[in-house]
Amino acid sequence: MSARVLVVINSAASGPRRLGVWLADRGVEVEAIVAADRELPSTLDGYAGLVLLGGGLMPDDDHRAPWLASERALAAEAVRRDLPTLGICLGGQLLAHVAGGEVAANTGPVERGATPIHPTAAGRDDPVIATIGDGAPMIENHQDMITRLPAEAVLLASSDAVAHQAFRLGAHVRGVQFHPEASAGDLARWDDAALRGEGRSLPDLIAAAEHVDAHNTAASRRLVDAFADEVLAGVTA
Repeated sequence: MSARVLVVINSAASGPRRLGVWLADRGVEVEAIVAADRELPSTLDGYAGLVLLGGGLMPDDDHRAPWLASERALAAEAVRRDLPTLGICLGGQLLAHVAGGEVAANTGPVERGATPIHPTAAGRDDPVIATIGDGAPMIENHQDMITRLPAEAVLLASSDAVAHQAFRLGAHVRGVQFHPEASAGDLARWDDAALRGEGRSLPDLIAAAEHVDAHNTAASRRLVDAFADEVLAGVTA
């Protein structure tokens, strides 16, 4: 089996970005599918890993995104197989949902921009999350929340405001609420009017993210490299 990873894009504006480049740099073949434009595979046969990206939806928002039923099936298959998987934002929420956790819309603190993420004791022992060291600023843009992790999940990281920032199912399936694929430059695409309606300033968010961009980029690259390590190890095992 080749080191091929399926990347599910839930919003055409939120693709794999630097994550795709970094995986390719490690020799991982990235097959990115915009789920609204192309039918998702019916199985993960032939794939060495799975990445589920964000998209401003709830995991069961089927009336707005009819492909989510197929995506949930792939997420559940990844959990059963313990296939190297990285669920990001909505992707992490999908993993929590199919494994028996709970996700609530418009719940809890709204986090935007660069947010310090802190590993738990378990996270410091996790091969992927440990790569961010004692903590690192990561790009956030969410207002939905994983309110309860699945019973078998291991909490790997939190922020000051949100407990469930990263978790693991089995040995190789991880969900993160933050965005390692996004950098300070990506914030320029955000809706300035919507942010002002929340009492936030887009220029201030960009400036704060640029201030920690080197730290963010280095930590995000290490995290993606560690995920690639698990994908490649599964192919060569």
